[in-house]
Amino acid sequence: MGYEWIDSYCMEKKGVSKDFQPAWNAVRYFVGGKMFAMRGGDKYGKPIFTMKLDPQYSEFLRQQFSDVVPGYYSNKVHWSSLYLDGGVPDDIVRDMVDGAYQATFKTLTKKAQREIQEI
Repeated sequence: MGYEWIDSYCMEKKGVSKDFQPAWNAVRYFVGGKMFAMRGGDKYGKPIFTMKLDPQYSEFLRQQFSDVVPGYYSNKVHWSSLYLDGGVPDDIVRDMVDGAYQATFKTLTKKAQREIQEI
């Protein structure tokens, strides 16, 4: 499985927490109590990483990389899934994680944003 660095990269971001959802066998990543990413598997057990992304960016990525697909078991417009055994370059995946974090962070209240930035 590729992209072993994703967990630590997510956890380096300000205000991020994670939990394990046993029913889905998935690790979920949150900022300000809102989920921005999830690492799990598809119905065949193939490892995936699902992120909340800007719809236009998601569409661009889906056209460029066959390993980026509409969000598995989530809103297909606002979420995209990355197959972790694929060949998307690390720098693109980092941009995706950054985008997911920022997309969720900006939905938080101004107060919550300030509190996180002060960490």
